[in-house]
Amino acid sequence: MRSSTRDTSKGVLHETKGKVKETTGKIFGNVSLEAEGKAEKIAGKVQKHAGKAEKSIEDELDAERGRRGKY
Repeated sequence: MRSSTRDTSKGVLHETKGKVKETTGKIFGNVSLEAEGKAEKIAGKVQKHAGKAEKSIEDELDAERGRRGKY
């Protein structure tokens, strides 16, 4: 598995865990759990988008390598 795919998957996981923590914190009035959830959700989004950007770069590099081989 490429690191970009792994980053994207882990980002989605952290984003989901953060959302669960945030919602749980809201339901039980636990401000620190809610804040922790928001932070984890944001970190997950960043990781997910970094993985997508990395995948885009990898795809471009693969395409460029493919074009060079045809000449």
